[in-house]
Amino acid sequence: MSVVKHIPNALTCGNLLCGCMGLVFALQNEPVPAAWWVWAACVFDFFDGFAARWLNVSSPIGKELDSLADLVSFGVLPALTLFQWIDESGLPAPVAYIALLLAIFSALRLAKFNVDDRQADSFIGLPTPANALFITALPFLPPFLLAFFFQPWALVAISVVFSLLLIAPLPLFALKFKDFSWKHNSLRFTFLLLSVFLIAVWQAGAIPLVILLYISVSLGKQMLASGKKAN
Repeated sequence: MSVVKHIPNALTCGNLLCGCMGLVFALQNEPVPAAWWVWAACVFDFFDGFAARWLNVSSPIGKELDSLADLVSFGVLPALTLFQWIDESGLPAPVAYIALLLAIFSALRLAKFNVDDRQADSFIGLPTPANALFITALPFLPPFLLAFFFQPWALVAISVVFSLLLIAPLPLFALKFKDFSWKHNSLRFTFLLLSVFLIAVWQAGAIPLVILLYISVSLGKQMLASGKKAN
């Protein structure tokens, strides 16, 4: 039996392990280490798909395993992290359970992605890794933004809005380059340049802003495309 064909699934299991480790820290109300494990899970999530394509060993089992790992790392973990923050915000205790919508809608998002062949070159709805990155990186925001996003009502709004974004019929561009010409990739290059600038200024605190930029640029692209069709 070839060991090579098991490399992508091993990487996917690394993603799942990172998600489990992050859950341990989230349960201990330590959001910073939990965020680090989410970022590590993103690295494994990237390389498992890359390895499967490079080695040409993709399989239906690998696809399902990937979704299960993503649900833990990018669905349950950010939901539990947000639950802890709302629970400590001073709002009535039952309100915190709104955060668990993120786990449910992440599962719906992943299930839809597995059966939707329209998402080969773009995404429909916010990808679960982007959602997890936004939420878990909130503690790293600059102080003037941190105070705003950690208002109790803001945390509840994030729970609801980002849950809906996961399953919204909203086209979001993917960072997949068929070539590296400016003509075909001006949107991607512009987004990457702005992202690099934000990260250079605020380091990890820029991650939520980059995700918001990603959503905004995709919305702008969709509005321009709709306007051209109308004309």
